[in-house]
Amino acid sequence: MELPKFLLGDNTDYPNAIFIVHTEYPRFIINLENDEVEWLEEFSKEDEEELTSEAEGLIEAATAFYDREVSRYEN
Repeated sequence: MELPKFLLGDNTDYPNAIFIVHTEYPRFIINLENDEVEWLEEFSKEDEEELTSEAEGLIEAATAFYDREVSRYEN
Protein backbone atom coordinates (compact mmCIF):
# COMPACT_ATOMS: atom_id res chain seq x y z
CA MET A 1 0.00 0.00 0.00
CA GLU A 2 1.28 3.45 -0.84
CA LEU A 3 0.75 6.05 1.86
CA PRO A 4 0.72 9.82 1.50
CA LYS A 5 3.72 11.63 2.97
CA PHE A 6 1.54 13.30 5.64
CA LEU A 7 -1.66 12.24 7.40
CA LEU A 8 -3.92 14.40 9.55
CA GLY A 9 -4.83 12.71 12.84
CA ASP A 10 -7.58 13.32 15.38
CA ASN A 11 -8.42 11.81 18.76
CA THR A 12 -11.31 12.73 21.05
CA ASP A 13 -9.11 12.11 24.11
CA TYR A 14 -7.08 15.15 22.97
CA PRO A 15 -9.76 17.60 21.80
CA ASN A 16 -7.37 20.53 21.20
CA ALA A 17 -4.59 18.54 19.57
CA ILE A 18 -3.89 18.63 15.84
CA PHE A 19 -1.74 15.63 14.93
CA ILE A 20 0.22 15.39 11.70
CA VAL A 21 1.85 12.03 10.95
CA HIS A 22 4.91 11.97 8.67
CA THR A 23 4.95 8.50 7.10
CA GLU A 24 8.36 8.58 5.40
CA TYR A 25 11.79 8.31 7.01
CA PRO A 26 12.28 9.80 9.51
CA ARG A 27 8.75 9.02 10.69
CA PHE A 28 7.26 11.27 13.34
CA ILE A 29 4.05 12.67 14.77
CA ILE A 30 3.78 16.36 15.57
CA ASN A 31 1.08 17.95 17.66
CA LEU A 32 0.58 21.41 16.13
CA GLU A 33 -1.16 22.59 19.30
CA ASN A 34 2.16 22.68 21.17
CA ASP A 35 4.76 21.69 18.51
CA GLU A 36 5.63 18.52 20.45
CA VAL A 37 7.29 15.93 18.20
CA GLU A 38 7.35 12.18 18.79
CA TRP A 39 9.92 10.40 16.62
CA LEU A 40 8.92 6.90 15.51
CA GLU A 41 12.51 5.94 14.66
CA GLU A 42 15.59 5.13 16.68
CA PHE A 43 18.61 7.17 15.65
CA SER A 44 22.34 6.69 15.91
CA LYS A 45 24.55 9.63 16.93
CA GLU A 46 25.38 10.27 13.26
CA ASP A 47 21.69 10.22 12.34
CA GLU A 48 20.87 12.66 15.15
CA GLU A 49 23.27 15.25 13.77
CA GLU A 50 21.74 15.00 10.29
CA LEU A 51 18.24 14.95 11.73
CA THR A 52 18.80 18.21 13.56
CA SER A 53 19.40 20.03 10.29
CA GLU A 54 16.52 18.24 8.54
CA ALA A 55 13.92 18.49 11.33
CA GLU A 56 13.09 22.17 10.89
CA GLY A 57 12.24 21.69 7.21
CA LEU A 58 10.15 18.60 7.92
CA ILE A 59 8.17 20.39 10.61
CA GLU A 60 7.59 23.38 8.31
CA ALA A 61 6.37 20.96 5.61
CA ALA A 62 3.98 19.32 8.11
CA THR A 63 2.58 22.72 9.05
CA ALA A 64 2.19 23.68 5.37
CA PHE A 65 0.35 20.38 4.76
CA TYR A 66 -2.08 21.19 7.58
CA ASP A 67 -2.67 24.72 6.27
CA ARG A 68 -3.34 23.33 2.77
CA GLU A 69 -5.78 20.72 4.08
CA VAL A 70 -7.68 23.27 6.16
CA SER A 71 -7.93 25.68 3.24
CA ARG A 72 -9.34 22.91 1.03
CA TYR A 73 -11.94 22.03 3.67
CA GLU A 74 -13.02 25.65 4.06
CA ASN A 75 -13.67 26.05 0.31
